Amino acid sequence: MASVMEDPTLERHFKGHKDVVSCADFSPNNKQLATGSCDKNLMIWNLTPKARAFRFVGHTDIITGVHFSPSGSLVASSSRDQTVRLWTPSIKGESTVFKAHTASVRSVQFSSDGQRLVTASDDKSVKVWGVERKKFLYSLNRHTNWVRCARFSPDGRLVASCGDDRTVRLWDTSSRQCINIFTDYEGSATFVDFNSSGTCIASSGADNTLKIWDIRTNKLIQHYRVHSAGVNCFSFHPSGNYLISGSSDSTMKILDLLEGRLIYTLHGHKGPVLAVAFSRDGGLFASGGADSQVLMWKTNFDSLNYRDLLSRHSKRVTPDPPPHLMDIYPRSPHRHNAQNGTVEINPIVADTQSGDPQVVEVGRVIFSTADVRSHDRATSGREQPISGPGRTHMRHREEEDEDQEERFAGSMTASREERSGIPSSITSTLENIVQQLDILTQTVAVLEERLTLTEDKLRTCLDNQVLLLQQTQQVDGSEEEAEGPSV
Repeated sequence: MASVMEDPTLERHFKGHKDVVSCADFSPNNKQLATGSCDKNLMIWNLTPKARAFRFVGHTDIITGVHFSPSGSLVASSSRDQTVRLWTPSIKGESTVFKAHTASVRSVQFSSDGQRLVTASDDKSVKVWGVERKKFLYSLNRHTNWVRCARFSPDGRLVASCGDDRTVRLWDTSSRQCINIFTDYEGSATFVDFNSSGTCIASSGADNTLKIWDIRTNKLIQHYRVHSAGVNCFSFHPSGNYLISGSSDSTMKILDLLEGRLIYTLHGHKGPVLAVAFSRDGGLFASGGADSQVLMWKTNFDSLNYRDLLSRHSKRVTPDPPPHLMDIYPRSPHRHNAQNGTVEINPIVADTQSGDPQVVEVGRVIFSTADVRSHDRATSGREQPISGPGRTHMRHREEEDEDQEERFAGSMTASREERSGIPSSITSTLENIVQQLDILTQTVAVLEERLTLTEDKLRTCLDNQVLLLQQTQQVDGSEEEAEGPSV
């Protein structure tokens, strides 16, 4: 068992979200952490102690996904408002709105070259977008129910997606065709991702399971059931040797994929854990949940293991390729249950509802109905700093700079209408309409599935009738041939 110094430790917690934290991602330089929430706000936390955090306002509904571009110059966010936004992670708060989905967008991710985005939606489609030209490219349509997650492979040639139709699908981005389907789920498939080498995909399910598939052999190579409730999310360690998962059972589990066992159970959240993410170097990981908390942990356990392992692999003189997930023991599909000897970590987390660190709101300025005339000017100066002594002069100066930059923002800035406030009565009415539409969408999906089954049965019946007719014609023909000579 690992020593205490090698166990994960709670490094820091961030206060600022006012509702469920639904997604998280580290910047490539590991200096920032982006999180999205049901409070409709995107937060970017600077990991330097006492640095300000930024709250990006613009989405009109729950934020469901967030991802930094490979260069770190952009942040993409998806939302239940049916849009995807590209943000500049700075005080300017500029964003570009992408809209082509007709229902909630569940996830968003950049390709490894930063040129494309992939999104998954409740409209049962996966869509790919061009980042540079800021336009929709194409759809991948084969799912028969809501699509919860979509991810590019490391080389960008494949896309993996999963959804409420209980399938995980693999797509070729060149032909835009579905090339494989993985099933065997008792409930919705909630999350999917590739390992760092791109040879395997992992998927989680509402049936409490985590599964790892080798996409070269199309075989299930690991099957974990270590949570007592649905698994909402997971993240591969950059080494590919570990995986962390978050669940509705309020815990996070860390799996050693080389040994095929559970090594840590982490507590700290009160309620479901909805977001987990390793940093790009693997030294940190973050978690978010229904308790509005954002926790940042120091990994520790990987500092000795995987680097030594990789160095040994690099010294191999055999012609075999470096080991991958197929090298883990045992190789045959099986379930890994929680075992005795795993380490339980239960840190004490202080109150996370107060405003620390300082939060600067960008993207929109909250204004009263009596201040409508000044709204246009206020929205052009996107910084809304928190109150405090010595900040007034800085605020006026920054607003003047923002006024000059507004003329050059163009399409990079969200429209004023999208930033305007919506009365609560209209909001509640719209939410009711959305709920009814969700029910209708689900009903239509069920009807489509039944129609597909009916079509399949009719096709089978027609094929059988054609076969019977052919057999009857053959029998009649043979009888006529047999009767001919006798006459």
